[in-house]
Amino acid sequence: MERKLVPVRTVVAIGIGAALVFVLMRFVAIPSGVPNTNFNVACAVLTVFAAIFGPVAGFLIGFIGHTLTDLTWGGVWWSWVIADALYGLFIGFFVKVYKIEEGAFTLSKGILFNIVQVLANAIVWVALAPTLDILIYQEPADKVYLQGLVAGGLNSAVVLILGSILAFGYTRTKVKAGSLKAD
Repeated sequence: MERKLVPVRTVVAIGIGAALVFVLMRFVAIPSGVPNTNFNVACAVLTVFAAIFGPVAGFLIGFIGHTLTDLTWGGVWWSWVIADALYGLFIGFFVKVYKIEEGAFTLSKGILFNIVQVLANAIVWVALAPTLDILIYQEPADKVYLQGLVAGGLNSAVVLILGSILAFGYTRTKVKAGSLKAD
């Protein structure tokens, strides 16, 4: 049985993506007004990296980037780390549909990209993270579900705007298959 290794390009993307997520979460986060919940552009970077490099990269970028951020704030909040990691995993499952890397990220694929990210944000932030907060940390339900709703809404909006711009911009740097013609 042949073992399939993660390509070097993906390993490099994981390192760069995790570093970007860490820096953006740690130093470019804007408080939302809800305790421990920020307006954060890092989610757009995580989403685009996962959409380009797939579920393994998405999972590890979310996990490593969020863990490093929490470590520099004094303690890891595992429920939210798990949520970010699973968000990256979920987005990455659709890598072959988006076709960002192939230079074929069209308007219809952009719409699908945003439907997927809104669903993923709802699942991990509105349902999973608050439930884990209650189970792991015995946090009050009203507090954590409000935080999850705000985080999911803000993340969805950031990805809709910034993530879409990044994905369309990146795909324009790629040469489409069959676009070169001999003279």
